[in-house]
Amino acid sequence: MNPTNTLMTCVSRPCRAPAGNPPFGKGGRGGFCFFILLLLLLFTACQTPPRFTAEPLPRYDAAFDRTSGWTGGDGAYTVALGRDRVLWLFGDTFVGRVQAGRRVGSTLINNSAALQAGAEPSQDSLRFVFRRLPDGLPAAFFQPEDGVGWFWPYHGVRTPKGLFLFLLQIERAEGPAAFGFRLVSTWMGKVENPDEDPVRWIMTRQKIPWGHAKRLFGSSVLLGDGYCYIYGTVDTSAEGWVRKRMLVARAPADRLDDFSAWRFLADGDWVSDVEQAVPVCDDVSAEFSVSYQPAVDRYVLVYTEGGLSEYIALRFARRPQGPWGQPIRVYRCPEVDWNPQIFCYAGKGHPEIGDAPHELIVTYVANATDFDLLEADARLYRPRFIKITFTEAASD
Repeated sequence: MNPTNTLMTCVSRPCRAPAGNPPFGKGGRGGFCFFILLLLLLFTACQTPPRFTAEPLPRYDAAFDRTSGWTGGDGAYTVALGRDRVLWLFGDTFVGRVQAGRRVGSTLINNSAALQAGAEPSQDSLRFVFRRLPDGLPAAFFQPEDGVGWFWPYHGVRTPKGLFLFLLQIERAEGPAAFGFRLVSTWMGKVENPDEDPVRWIMTRQKIPWGHAKRLFGSSVLLGDGYCYIYGTVDTSAEGWVRKRMLVARAPADRLDDFSAWRFLADGDWVSDVEQAVPVCDDVSAEFSVSYQPAVDRYVLVYTEGGLSEYIALRFARRPQGPWGQPIRVYRCPEVDWNPQIFCYAGKGHPEIGDAPHELIVTYVANATDFDLLEADARLYRPRFIKITFTEAASD
């Protein structure tokens, strides 16, 4: 492990006013107003973000070090179900055995889930959920009713009206082995009986009307102030690169499944037309999390820098819709040093687990461009954990 991963601390750097002549004339109301605006911008830029430390969390890693049944999966979203229960949601999942650190006799299914009892994941507190075919082979837990492609789960939320899960419908497409897929549509699933065993869940689904290959919602969902805030992304292309920019929608918590009640953030206003939505943050990834951190009275955005990167980044905001501060690297994933074919992604926070108000548990996944490497090294393709400890609130 890179020694810098053992403990990484956020240290703020001083801000300096820009050099050169002021961009306004002498005297006059317009020049004075511009001067005040410039001061406000400088004041905002010089605010100190919360201070924190980040370190690996090996005892949580061990909870997903399984030798039979579920042996790996990516995505790794969590949803609080209440009654001291947490739902885990995974994308593509290995089911089989692990011998001498190697996956053997494995089947790769498109998704799975797990129920966690208590605040912390452990070997005993997790029960993994997937289906079985008549011949005994494992199968995905969530399956499209139209039989087209497969589902990868995004985030979800439980409200008094039920458990709502966001699902991406995917199908195969041309491309490198690890990226040969494309988005077909996005769905919202509603579980009427989330207190029952998942095998008895009754789920209805609606297609999200404004989701498409370049715009989707459900990367993160946050419940607060009587609203569900639904975060997503829109893709823009520049010089051959695809940039993901964050969009924000919200709906009354008791009308999340009524798409006519959704409103989209557009330059500070909540509007009904999704086409008017304005991105609030550039260069996020497809998977991220937004949560409230009470110890520092800030909302925290967690994501993998650039989508595929060795770095986990944070941004802070005073309100759930932003504006968001500049990204701060919090951790470097050491798995990228194991093999040049390994890449990391899916960084996100999990306020649903752990019980210390000044901490945030974060996961990411280490994958590989070579499928044989995933089978040969069972340490890959499962949640890896870090703990962020907030040590000091922001100075405003």
